[in-house]
Amino acid sequence: MATNATWTVIFEDKRIIKQQGDGKGAYKIVDDDFWGLSKFSNIWAIQYGTSNPNDAVEYRDETPHSTWEAANLGDFQDFISRWDSAHLAALQADWDADTRDESEKGARPTSYTS
Repeated sequence: MATNATWTVIFEDKRIIKQQGDGKGAYKIVDDDFWGLSKFSNIWAIQYGTSNPNDAVEYRDETPHSTWEAANLGDFQDFISRWDSAHLAALQADWDADTRDESEKGARPTSYTS
């Protein structure tokens, strides 16, 4: 698997992990329709946003690992958007749980973009 990736996707766990930058962390994405797309049926994991052009796609069977481009899986933004939504929900939950005055904690987050 490629190293130094910004994003890791683990299909078995339905997790998208942002490994670098603001807000890095992992979220389980509950969206069976998305994970169940036929184009993902044989994929084990993805490393995306590496320091080299060969972002890695790992397969469940004996299919040789490939690059993101060669796997022809579409736009990686589909994963980023789902992570951003989960991260925004976490930021909002943290804000809601904060018992300080709104004047102390600032405005409630309403958007997040990686």
